[in-house]
Amino acid sequence: MNDEMAILMAAGLGTRMRPLTLDKPKPLIEVGGKPMIETVIDALEKRGVSHIFVVAGYLGDRFDYLNEKYDNITIIINEHYETINNISSIHAVTDFMRGLKVFVCEADLYIPDPDVLCGKIDKSCYFGRMVEGHSDDWVFEQDASGRITRIGKGGDSVYNMCGISYFYEEESEAIADAVDEAWGKPGYEELFWDEVVHSILDKIDITVHPIKDGDIIEIDTVDELKAVEEKIAENKA
Repeated sequence: MNDEMAILMAAGLGTRMRPLTLDKPKPLIEVGGKPMIETVIDALEKRGVSHIFVVAGYLGDRFDYLNEKYDNITIIINEHYETINNISSIHAVTDFMRGLKVFVCEADLYIPDPDVLCGKIDKSCYFGRMVEGHSDDWVFEQDASGRITRIGKGGDSVYNMCGISYFYEEESEAIADAVDEAWGKPGYEELFWDEVVHSILDKIDITVHPIKDGDIIEIDTVDELKAVEEKIAENKA
């Protein structure tokens, strides 16, 4: 084990994957025979991350089995998951992330090959996938040195957000402080935590860690799940 820890954000309602998520949290939907969250955990375990905090909310007790399967997991319940945006999940763990090397991961990702998290990470970063042409998703704009200057929706021929980020001690401290400072201020209920990171980009130095198509797969709808399952079946045939 190393001195890194991880936060897995697993509190959401997963409404776009209904009816599958009516009685199961989205991160526990199986892809290729394994719950999505376990593909993320297995990648973190292979890297040697020392401890993993799972921030649960919707049907939170369904994650309890992880404590039996893995010996380095703590489940934190986000009491505000229904009324406050995902800033609430980070706010629930700022005391655990502050001043440490930390991965922040969405838990509803499918990672086919756990080696994707095992490479060297030289500085604080978001994992990103280059998309040529216009994208309406969350993207990163960078200056000539590669430093991220904007985190937001929409961009042209830029890296797209993939749901995983990594912060060294200085940046995790600054982000935890910024989330705590934003909490309770007018409009905070609507904030994505990445918007808080955007608001302090002048104070922190983060870049993009490039990945390839298929390294980290975001599945948001039943149709997308079906397409991924079909591709997995084709690869096995």
